[in-house]
Amino acid sequence: MGWPVDVVHAGTGKPATSSAEQAGIMRTILESLSMDNSTLAEAREVLRLKGGDNVGF
Repeated sequence: MGWPVDVVHAGTGKPATSSAEQAGIMRTILESLSMDNSTLAEAREVLRLKGGDNVGF
């Protein structure tokens, strides 16, 4: 059985401990590949999300 697809490692055999740590690692990887990180607005548009200010709870 393989690793779950949502695991990002912070080092050899050390899974990231938070979403923030995963996001930071992914940002570093993207920047090292000369790729841009999406803004929150861009991500919401691509994923067709409303955003916290447009929900009724």
